[in-house]
Amino acid sequence: MGVTRGKLIAFEGVDGCGKSTQLRLLADWLRARGADVLTTREPTDGEHGRRIREMARSGERVAPETELAWFVEDRREHVANEIEPALAAGRFVLTDRYYLSSVAYQGARGLDWREILARSEAEFPPPDLAIVVEVPPERALERVRKRVEESGGVAEPVFEEIELQRGVARVFAALDCPYVVRVPGEGPPEAVHERIAELVESRLAL
Repeated sequence: MGVTRGKLIAFEGVDGCGKSTQLRLLADWLRARGADVLTTREPTDGEHGRRIREMARSGERVAPETELAWFVEDRREHVANEIEPALAAGRFVLTDRYYLSSVAYQGARGLDWREILARSEAEFPPPDLAIVVEVPPERALERVRKRVEESGGVAEPVFEEIELQRGVARVFAALDCPYVVRVPGEGPPEAVHERIAELVESRLAL
């Protein structure tokens, strides 16, 4: 018998929603249950991902169409080099952002988010579960700024604008994909994790 295909779980949401923390907690939870887990992120550390991060930190925007093209190129390499091989090997893949981030962010920039979604679903493997961690954009940006101030993190002013984040939240709220689940992200991280673990267990029949 062949290897059972793995599961792809994407964590999505506005900047500062806590998705990175929740990804780590879920990865630990799955590993404790014996799962083989790959954790990854977008933008990646590849050539296109580095270009996106440099742009984000520079504060100098590029055209939304250019921004989208960079993300798509980065995603093509990400899927080919990391996501698809891991899924084929039967592993769980947990990614911190995936194509729904392009749908939401470039949609909030003024592009047609429904068209981005249709093209993405046609080209890339859809996630088995896309967990949108919901936190009000104002609260989420407070978290981002506090993190930068306290830990010396790097700000990304191109994306960390309240009007953009409100637009991103609106697109995430409008998504009607069967694999999308929304989880309230405020409160202790452990409590949020418990909700996510229950969702994953029930939706993926673990």
